[in-house]
Amino acid sequence: MREILILAGEASGDLHGAKLAERLRILRPDLALAGTGGARMEEAGVTMLAKPEGVVGFVEVIRHLPWHWRLLKLLRARFATGNVALVILIDYPGFNMRVAAAAKAAGIPVLYYITPQVWAWKAGRLKTMAEVITRAAVILPFEEELLRAHGIDATFVGHPLLDRAQAMPDRAEARRRIGLPEDGEVLALFPGSRPEEIVRHLADFVAVARQLEARRPGLRVVVSVAPTIDLRNAQIPFPMIRSASFDVLRAADVALCKSGTTTLEAAVAGCPCAIVYRTSPISYMIAKRLVKIAHIGLLNIVAGRRVAREFVQDDFEPVRVADALLPLFAASSPERTAMLAGLGEVRARLGTPGASERVALMASGMVA
Repeated sequence: MREILILAGEASGDLHGAKLAERLRILRPDLALAGTGGARMEEAGVTMLAKPEGVVGFVEVIRHLPWHWRLLKLLRARFATGNVALVILIDYPGFNMRVAAAAKAAGIPVLYYITPQVWAWKAGRLKTMAEVITRAAVILPFEEELLRAHGIDATFVGHPLLDRAQAMPDRAEARRRIGLPEDGEVLALFPGSRPEEIVRHLADFVAVARQLEARRPGLRVVVSVAPTIDLRNAQIPFPMIRSASFDVLRAADVALCKSGTTTLEAAVAGCPCAIVYRTSPISYMIAKRLVKIAHIGLLNIVAGRRVAREFVQDDFEPVRVADALLPLFAASSPERTAMLAGLGEVRARLGTPGASERVALMASGMVA
């Protein structure tokens, strides 16, 4: 049976891949679905060839190279069978760009969904992308024009977060779902979805929360835990909520977010936040030389300005972060009012719901 391969490498890609797979099973029941990802994709009917562990940072990636080479060898063998009708790549550019080149060499069309962030760094990838990608489905509004200018057939499909947002609860319902009282202030912590991020972030996330507890009597703290992370109560002195980021953000008054997709979730949910990030010293030194953008938070990148405060590497000090978050709790403070307006602006720029359906239609049209 001919098949579509869907390749994701981390928690967010697994989620988007699952939504896409659900639509493809309806549109193309004549095609099998296989690939790499996690539990959500597997539940959506994708036969798992492997379950990658998302990694970030230059040093961290090097440690995982042998595993990635073995997976690439497995995929090349699958391409050689002649049964693969289409390869869909989701984010994870360090590995997926190699897969795109291998698929191209095998004569298999490639649809890249959530493309490499060439607007931030590695702009040299644009030439290679034009050579190995058949079509691109981009999720940030400025990406379509950029990629098309370099010869890549790109289409802005809207951000897939908006699909999930359609079922987003109001504050009272969100608090009921996660077991919080309807009144009182709530701080939400989002320390990351990768093991390396938890190691580098968690202790200081807890320290920020302790600072704010001392300054806001009665404050409740909850921690959003990605399905890829195994945390125990000994590591976190607060309630942990799994796989329900929008519920947590809608229930919270303020959030502390690791840089990444969560910052856009905060914008969609309308939850004021601060953004933090820390990596290894060597990875940070290399990134400072290579990254060419003024902000690290996707929320701020989409806005084109600073909407949320950012604390990167050595600037991520619990007292300073707590100072920045404190005024966001006050309902009528200028800081909260300005941030809510900025979050609304970002949400409007993310397009309209239906990204998974649009990508599924693109994919179906690429298979004869």
